[in-house]
Amino acid sequence: MDTIILVGYIAGALTTLSFVPQVIRAWRLKETRDLSLSMLLLFALGVLLWTLYGVWTSSMPIIAANVITFVLILVLLWMKIKYT
Repeated sequence: MDTIILVGYIAGALTTLSFVPQVIRAWRLKETRDLSLSMLLLFALGVLLWTLYGVWTSSMPIIAANVITFVLILVLLWMKIKYT
């Protein structure tokens, strides 16, 4: 595997995994008061645009990381709405 692609996958994995503790915390505590709805919506839009960019440039690390991150953000948004 090309070194640049490997760095892309590692970077994507680390930034995507950074959301997992927040999802777990919100799930366990059933509490999302500390999460800004506008931040989640803006971040979701940004991640969606990054995914589109990844598709346009055929960059699998960008596509994979952002699709997974988008799913995690959707989970947080769902919990934000459910627990409010």
